[in-house]
Amino acid sequence: MLLTSREVAVALQVSPATLCRWRQTGHGPRVVWLSPYAPRYRPEDVTKWLERMAA
Repeated sequence: MLLTSREVAVALQVSPATLCRWRQTGHGPRVVWLSPYAPRYRPEDVTKWLERMAA
C-alpha cells in the first residue's frame, strides 16, 4: 500500500506544503513517483525516516 502526500502530512502533523518542501530538498521520507504529479510513500519508508530523525 502506498500513502498519498496528504496522508503522510496528516500522520506527521505537518502541512502538505512542508512535505513538498522536504521532497524538494531531500530531507523528508523516501518518495516513490507514480507520475510527475503523483508522489507516494511506502509506510515502512516513513517509519524508517521517523526513526532516523529521532536518533
